[in-house]
Amino acid sequence: MHLKLAWRNIWRNRRRTIITVSSILFAVVCALFIESLERGAHNLMINNMTSFHTGHIQIQDYRYEDEPSLDNAFLYDEELLQEIEQSSAFIDFTVPRIEAFMLAAGDDLARGAMVLGIDPDAEQKLNSLEDRLTEGWFFEDGDGSVVLGSGLAGRLNLSVGDTLALIGQGRFGMTASGLFEVSGLVNHPVRDMNNQLVYISLSDAQWLLSADGYITNLLISPQRLRDTDELARQLKAGLSDEELRVLTWEEMLPDLIEALEFDALQTRFMMGILYVVIGFGIFGTILTMTLERMREFGILLSVGMQRLKLAAVVFMETFMISILGIAAGSGLGYLILLYFYYNPIVIGNDMGDLFEEFGFEPIIPVAIESGIFAWQGFVIFVMAMLISLYPVFKIIRLKILDAARR
Repeated sequence: MHLKLAWRNIWRNRRRTIITVSSILFAVVCALFIESLERGAHNLMINNMTSFHTGHIQIQDYRYEDEPSLDNAFLYDEELLQEIEQSSAFIDFTVPRIEAFMLAAGDDLARGAMVLGIDPDAEQKLNSLEDRLTEGWFFEDGDGSVVLGSGLAGRLNLSVGDTLALIGQGRFGMTASGLFEVSGLVNHPVRDMNNQLVYISLSDAQWLLSADGYITNLLISPQRLRDTDELARQLKAGLSDEELRVLTWEEMLPDLIEALEFDALQTRFMMGILYVVIGFGIFGTILTMTLERMREFGILLSVGMQRLKLAAVVFMETFMISILGIAAGSGLGYLILLYFYYNPIVIGNDMGDLFEEFGFEPIIPVAIESGIFAWQGFVIFVMAMLISLYPVFKIIRLKILDAARR
């Protein structure tokens, strides 16, 4: 009975109800948009670093982190791979790599470069590297060609079909040098990496560096991201080689974690200010609605309606209006976020260059996650419920004669 009466009351004055619902809708959309921008930026940073650099989980020699040298590479064979695959059912695929810093030279120019020996098929699964080709084609395993970051190619004045010379030191001090045809150019999302990366097939890199059968890093991708920590725990328990260690991306990128936490604190501060503004906005509409109905409340009390029942009906009205506002705001917010998800904001000019300088793509993406909608909806709902206590308090304290004079 009370619910039916409350539902009828909120539509007796459609204009007042629409204004109140709109204020809650606006609050939800703003909160969703800010939270989604922050989460989207963080996800982009994490995805770039894990896909192109560390992976979500990495196996390496225990000495490699402190001394990233080819001398601290480890043997990668079928026996090790089988042991890893039997350790956990959460593994999706593995990505072997061998890394070395060498001198890369064209006809006239030379630059320091990071040579990354990869399995093209595994790398494609991890980060869709072939989709980032700007010129040429991707090499086949062992075909004696390389793919350069477009920034490095520009610095060396090289293009597809030219010859690249690599000179450096292989495993245990062996001389490493070779000539390779440039088969393609790739646009790496991190500018520093784009300016120094040379991709080469794993077998060619092992031959060049006198490291047949050895790799420096084995990246492991979980089937689901939420299983990362559990997968790492199972791998640590399943590996028999005590010289190998298992690291998650959080352990390999502590500086990134600190930066994300600091950025999250800034966003929480901004959200706190937004919540204050939202709270006053909702309170203003509820206050106006209450003052407009004081005479109505007085008449209802004078004809014998109990204060608690009237207060309960008004509270239900606010509850329904809050639910309508949150539902409408979530729906509109989802449509807005869906548009920006497929059409992220592109940052141009000097600001875009600044983003690239710090290793970020010059875009502002959004994240569409159920947790964002649930949390923001809950916060706005709690705020609305607390504010709705104001008309309840006014009804309980209302003097009938004073209300009748309004």
